[in-house]
Amino acid sequence: MDYRDHVFVSAPHPLENAGDLHFNRYQPPRWLRNGHVQSVWPSLFRRIDAPEPEREVIQTPDDDELHLDWYRQGSDRLAILSHGLEGHSRRPYILGMTRALMAEGYDVLAWNFRSCGGVMNRQPRFYHSGATDDLASVVSHALQASYRALVLSGFSMGGNLTLVYLGQQGERVDSRIAGAVTFSVPCDLAGSAETLAKPSRGIYMRRFLKDLREKMSIKAQRYPALISVDGFDDIRNFRQFDDRYTAPLHGFRDADEYWAACSSLGFMNAIRVPALVVNAIDDPFLSLACYPTEHAVLGSHVSLEAPRFGGHVGFVERNRDGYYWSERRAVAFFRALGV
Repeated sequence: MDYRDHVFVSAPHPLENAGDLHFNRYQPPRWLRNGHVQSVWPSLFRRIDAPEPEREVIQTPDDDELHLDWYRQGSDRLAILSHGLEGHSRRPYILGMTRALMAEGYDVLAWNFRSCGGVMNRQPRFYHSGATDDLASVVSHALQASYRALVLSGFSMGGNLTLVYLGQQGERVDSRIAGAVTFSVPCDLAGSAETLAKPSRGIYMRRFLKDLREKMSIKAQRYPALISVDGFDDIRNFRQFDDRYTAPLHGFRDADEYWAACSSLGFMNAIRVPALVVNAIDDPFLSLACYPTEHAVLGSHVSLEAPRFGGHVGFVERNRDGYYWSERRAVAFFRALGV
């Protein structure tokens, strides 16, 4: 039985009694019922008319900096958004969610991972799927303001990072953090790396490696004793990249240790706030393990929804108001929590 022919949903979530069940059945137009089309369409064709953010730079404990985009409108509720691999705070999916949550009355903070957003960070390290120290710095900084409630949303790697952070917080999670919505989460990092190494995913892999090569070239100039790009063009997949760069620069033995330590599958059952994972069945980046249904994995606070369509950070809708289904879904989830 092929998992792509079925829709998995976890044990009942309070949202299911909130009159929003139609959100769980995303049905795009027929011409968008293709995971690859969904994955590339927003980057090519979506344009968001979003306000100019207030930009802030904060320092990290290890003498680096994080670049934040604030959208303040005087709310007592804040949403923190985390982008995906080689993304940044102005990508269409971030701006789309920003617009939707602002319309719902939230202030929004979209942050850039180290080296993202057009500014290279100072330290040799950059970012990775389990770099929760940086998300913790952003959350801690935001909570210094007088917000009554804070919600989190993450996309792809940012979704994994969000779930790992909440799992690490466990029972210690700040009472003002009300919940999280994540989309297209590679919660099984090893499996997702293997999926992206397939020849049919070459277009994505080549794009990621092109962007990463540019960054590693800059770092190699700054830290020649630590980093070299000699032979980089022989790298064909994330195993090779993570073995050579991500793992050693961030304290892991190799890619396998990094993936095992930072996959959110191992943290979900420790999460103690309501969290939703939305992974489309036709997502070309995800492995079978990225659709967990077992209570032992999800725990009591995490729910999985797996629409048949949506691709990777797609969930495209064509309508007059310009919102995508993922944005409607996030608003509905947070509204059902009473935030």
